[in-house]
Amino acid sequence: MPEVHLVFGVAAIVVTGVAALLGGWCWWRWRSGRWFWPALRIAQATVVLEVALGGVLVLMHHKAVNLHYIYGALPIVVSFIAEQLRISSAETIIASRGFESTEEVGRLPAAEQQQLVRSIVRREIGVMTLAAFVMFLLLGRAAMVVH
Repeated sequence: MPEVHLVFGVAAIVVTGVAALLGGWCWWRWRSGRWFWPALRIAQATVVLEVALGGVLVLMHHKAVNLHYIYGALPIVVSFIAEQLRISSAETIIASRGFESTEEVGRLPAAEQQQLVRSIVRREIGVMTLAAFVMFLLLGRAAMVVH
């Protein structure tokens, strides 16, 4: 069982790192993130599976350094907080441009609406990319403090 945990741990680190790199590229280049979002969701699922496997090992009385548990579980917390920030991205961007409601945005010319949408998507990608990078670092640190 520890071997399975190790394999999924490495997979979680790799997939999360790939998601962070893809997100950084999409954010930098103002891209929509066509490949980023699936990579991020796969990374999140892999992290959840990895933590679940770690939980099974704990129930089986497998010993590890306490920091390993903390660094291993924190990526889920980081991901949850980032999702909350991502959800508020639209409101934040709209408010920063001086609009009080989405109805006001609807009265803008189509080109300005499109630019506003691109800004919102870019902010969402930025938030989730930063989260993926932090998750990557935490998972890497968890791997370093196993025993």
